[in-house]
Amino acid sequence: MDHSKLLDELLETVAKEGGSDLHLSEGRHPVIRVAGFLIPLIKWQPLTRSDMEGVLSVLLSAANKKEFLENKEVDFGYNYRDVARFRGNAFYRLGKMAVALRLIPRQIRTLEELNLPDILGSFAKRQQGFFLCVGPVGHGKSTTLATLIEMINQARLEHVVTIEDPIEYIFEPKKSIIDQREVKIDTMDFHRALKSVFREDVDVLMVGEMRDPETIATAVTAAETGHLVFSTLHTNTAAQTIDRIVDSFPADQQAQIRIQLAGALAGVFSQRLIPRISGGLIPAYELLINNTAVANLIRERRTHEINTVIETSSGEGMVELNRSLASLVQRGEITVESAYMFSTNPKILEKML
Repeated sequence: MDHSKLLDELLETVAKEGGSDLHLSEGRHPVIRVAGFLIPLIKWQPLTRSDMEGVLSVLLSAANKKEFLENKEVDFGYNYRDVARFRGNAFYRLGKMAVALRLIPRQIRTLEELNLPDILGSFAKRQQGFFLCVGPVGHGKSTTLATLIEMINQARLEHVVTIEDPIEYIFEPKKSIIDQREVKIDTMDFHRALKSVFREDVDVLMVGEMRDPETIATAVTAAETGHLVFSTLHTNTAAQTIDRIVDSFPADQQAQIRIQLAGALAGVFSQRLIPRISGGLIPAYELLINNTAVANLIRERRTHEINTVIETSSGEGMVELNRSLASLVQRGEITVESAYMFSTNPKILEKML
């Protein structure tokens, strides 16, 4: 079998059907995810060990193949012609080979095309600060950050560095210089690459993920020292994000990181992609903008009060998740059931519907 042709056909199917993910595994039909739902591709026979070995030989570089065989799993990126890029993870399950591929479109969409609020664009105009895009896996965090970086790329003369594992969206330099660094290929790890930023005349920094205290501390310091820093975390709300960052440090360092975060934080954007009644997905979101009240709550260990500030600060552009969900229901975009499913406080949502 021509495994390169098989892979091309499957990836083309993902793109053509508007899918977001492709799952391949020994003993199973290929499966794609469309609008949040998994769909088996029964046109293709269940994949054999030989099929998986052949497909992985196309997907993985020599270095990635070596890591996969040694560690039983590996993250990687794969360019599909000029159509799209895929972020992948190859792994074993019950001794069988499997791979999950996430579609990363070539075209970076605008805030309007993503149904995101215009106020997010204000964070792309800042000279410095720490902006986090948070939410569950697969809910569009990387896409949102890519849109903000592209806004900078189109409007500002800046040196932008991204540190990713693997690289997802590929940026074509316009007004900005953009250097994209992939962990294990262009740098050994996030922390080492972040330390180098201070010697690379960087204006804007995008870190794929805050994975450890060292990375967080260096990113916050970069924001304090005049850089505009974007990153992601797998948290559900702005308040939880602050707590997660602080709690990742030893107790004797937490007061210091609270002070730094209170001063450096620009905002936290939490998003969910929700099935749309008309088809596809639409985002619901929460936006925290750091102001004097928020900074004081962070310093004083009163992050549980941040939700109240968001609720009462819509005039400043802040958005509460339940308010966003209720608006989507009222506009006929999503069902009431979906709104309750994604709400972090259904009792408050009930009062809004």
